[in-house]
Amino acid sequence: MKMKIPVIGGICQSTQGRDKDRHYIIREIYPDGSVGVVDGNFRKLAAPKKKNLKHVRLLPEKAEAISVKFIEGRQVFDTEVFSALKSYNYPQMEKPDEAQKNKL
Repeated sequence: MKMKIPVIGGICQSTQGRDKDRHYIIREIYPDGSVGVVDGNFRKLAAPKKKNLKHVRLLPEKAEAISVKFIEGRQVFDTEVFSALKSYNYPQMEKPDEAQKNKL
């Protein structure tokens, strides 16, 4: 399912630029048709990256807990954002327990 309207806390994927294929969480939506995105690692919450909507692919998934915090104005940490996106940006990282099970 392809999303057309960005939502705060929604997950998107960059399709252009040197960060191509990197996943982000939408931090803010600007009136000029662009979004501010963060990933908790290269793009911190203090300095969201401004991306044109033409250059991102909006995914139907949403980081619910982070979205609620953004909307309510509560504090969100970069580690929370990084953890929410870990399975998207670093799929090769397995937990040690899962690696042990796969060897057996």
